Amino acid sequence: MAESPATKEADGEEVCRSLKNGLKPERNGSARSLHRNRKRQNDRRCQADEEEEEEEETTPQHDSLYSRPFTESFEETPMLVAVLTNVGYVILIIFGYLRDLLRHWKIEQRHIAREKEEQKDFVPLYRDFQNFYTRNLYMRIRDNWNRPICSVPGAKMDLMDRTSHDYNWTFEYNGRTMKDVINLGSYNYLGFAENTGPCADSAAQVVRTYGIGVASTRQEIGNLDKHEEMEKQVAKFLGVESAMAFGMGFATNSMNIPALVGKGCLILSDELNHTSLVLGARLSGATIRVFKHNNMQCLEKLLSEAIIYGQPRTHRPWKKILIVVEGIYSMEGSIVRLPEVITLKKRYKAYLYLDEAHSIGALGHRGRGVVDYFDLDPRDVDVLMGTFTKSFGAAGGYIAGKRELIEYLRSHSHSAVYAASMSPPVVEQIITSMKCIMGDDGTSIGCKRLQQLAENTTYFRRRLREMGFIIYGNDDSPVIPMMLYMPAKIGAFGREMLKKNIGVVVVGFPATSLVESRARFCISAAHSKEILDTALSAISEVGDVLQLKYSRRLTQNAPSAHLFAENMFEDIDD
Repeated sequence: MAESPATKEADGEEVCRSLKNGLKPERNGSARSLHRNRKRQNDRRCQADEEEEEEEETTPQHDSLYSRPFTESFEETPMLVAVLTNVGYVILIIFGYLRDLLRHWKIEQRHIAREKEEQKDFVPLYRDFQNFYTRNLYMRIRDNWNRPICSVPGAKMDLMDRTSHDYNWTFEYNGRTMKDVINLGSYNYLGFAENTGPCADSAAQVVRTYGIGVASTRQEIGNLDKHEEMEKQVAKFLGVESAMAFGMGFATNSMNIPALVGKGCLILSDELNHTSLVLGARLSGATIRVFKHNNMQCLEKLLSEAIIYGQPRTHRPWKKILIVVEGIYSMEGSIVRLPEVITLKKRYKAYLYLDEAHSIGALGHRGRGVVDYFDLDPRDVDVLMGTFTKSFGAAGGYIAGKRELIEYLRSHSHSAVYAASMSPPVVEQIITSMKCIMGDDGTSIGCKRLQQLAENTTYFRRRLREMGFIIYGNDDSPVIPMMLYMPAKIGAFGREMLKKNIGVVVVGFPATSLVESRARFCISAAHSKEILDTALSAISEVGDVLQLKYSRRLTQNAPSAHLFAENMFEDIDD
């Protein structure tokens, strides 16, 4: 599906020589020699780039484009930890094949979906090998996911307790409830997902007026005045001409990208983009080329090659070139280098699609996302996308930009034409929370929550680093990944934290790379300092028990990781 980027380096001298001699590159001996020399230089340049990527902290090369410090931390995985992690997966895979053998001999019960005996000669409906990870690795730690909550997902929540008698294949609820579990997993960045306060009161009033559902699409008789009010509010909030809303954030990406690009177009996608963006790009039929995460040199190389070489085989110019990035990357906690992306977009006359699902409401002094965070003009972004499911405590997503763009999508987007209208109380939740953030409600609730979120994020990140954990992402990102690495520690960390009445999200392969399993903390303005201190104390205790303090940075409060000798890294600067 995806086209691999061209490997030839653009060079004006070589192009001129080939035209002058009437020969194609590589047919001329001198041209071939020059190409080989450049290839050696490129190899050395790539090695230098890789060495730079191994540094713990990255800073932008074009400092003049940034109005504020921009620091992101990606500490390299210790070699011993990487080796032990791979060994752990090898052992699990070996035991998985042994258990499959026992299932084949019917010694162990087999729960996974499989073909019926009378259909054994048919083309298989289920790919047995593809289910290998699910039945042998995922099932070992399945109890860490899909646990129902029975309260508002605020700073604290209530969890339904459950037990399994068949090694996590099925669960039974025992009727007990875990009360006041500290919530470090929900995307409730500004704390608007609540059952009291102005948002809840307004939503309740709208239910009495409009009911729950609309039972129609926007293009038929499902377009309420509340929908129109919400879209005008979103456009005003973002500082653009127009906006339109959709009932599902995932579909906002996956159904609108195919409406914007198609065959003969080129999509340049960050390698860590969300699945909804990847699916939308694939459904569009456009050629997809992937650039390294937040690597502007790689992006510029792909842009220049796209302009010089055009489409494969025909070498015709691309109809459109669309750069697709996210504001905050939800697994890495990193922030897009938007000033540099916009500079490249303007230089090469490309279009920019910015997904602000996690950044809208969570970044910027006015809470208006990564564009506000860098003090940029929102008109420089061609397509602004975001969701209401996180900072606004509601559901759905939006596309915003020029009026011509929105009018085009109203009639060409499958998500707009065929999907049911958003529920009225959800719409009211969005309107009220957005007014709070903007200060249009006459209070300072939104401003205080934005400030509290920024303070909580800085404090939580700093304390985790001081304890000796490896933390990924930008210093201002409320998404905080803490590296676990080893497969056995994924489930162990989640279970031990829950024993201390703290709910966390743990993530492993295939959602991350094989050796980069992690716990992902999402900080909220609803968290008080006491709650964060309680959580940090528990994380430190569990980290000591499971030996998770891998960081090789030397700090006053955190010695080297337990897996290493204390004097092993004395020559490494802090």
